[in-house]
Amino acid sequence: MIDTHAHLDACDGSPAEVLARAHVAGVDRVLTVGTTVAGCRAALELADRHGSVSAILGIHPHEAGEAPADAVAAVADMLGHPRAVAVGETGLDFFRDYAPRAAQRALFEQLLTLAGVTGKPAVIHTRGADEETLGVLRDHPGTVVLHCFSSPALLEPALERGWYVSFAGNVSFPKATALRLAATQVPADRLLAETDSPYLAPQPVRGRRNEPAFVVHTVEALARARGEEPAALGAQIERNAIACFGLAA
Repeated sequence: MIDTHAHLDACDGSPAEVLARAHVAGVDRVLTVGTTVAGCRAALELADRHGSVSAILGIHPHEAGEAPADAVAAVADMLGHPRAVAVGETGLDFFRDYAPRAAQRALFEQLLTLAGVTGKPAVIHTRGADEETLGVLRDHPGTVVLHCFSSPALLEPALERGWYVSFAGNVSFPKATALRLAATQVPADRLLAETDSPYLAPQPVRGRRNEPAFVVHTVEALARARGEEPAALGAQIERNAIACFGLAA
């Protein structure tokens, strides 16, 4: 099984301990995410150190207001690393508004261009900005992953354009009926699962800090919603991740 989006450097315990617990739970691959230039370097260091880890590299929209002028160039350099598999997370967050919206959009457009140039998937963070996010993505020809899917209004365009839709632990929350319904509509070959750890621990471990081992609960919630067996769905999601991110089979 795979966790397609984790922040290993923010989980409880050392990355080695976190990965060991994941392995015991049956999670043998983790994609860790860099959200700053320093975080991207750390993600690559983890990928170099642990064969089960690959890196997603980008600048989070929250960082757009304070990102150095050469941040995108620095990410571009790091994307040449063989363990770097995607650009992100990138996008727009108008819910928190931790960075000026114009700066977020400019950074998003630059990183999306970088994804196109490198041919790597773009992993998208969007919150409170559905229409604006779609506007930026409208002409992007490459692979798109809607990370931590939480906007049912984006489901129809995602399905029309063949984007990957990735669900996190919040799909298991009792009141998340709209998310579970959305999960039933995603084609089997476009479904992904993630923890976004250490955030959004799924319902069976809610209240704890999330970690890659807990992606099994998210897969179980998706399987229940879709009327499928968890093991078979987990295997399908791993095949999807291999195809999406160009991972070794």
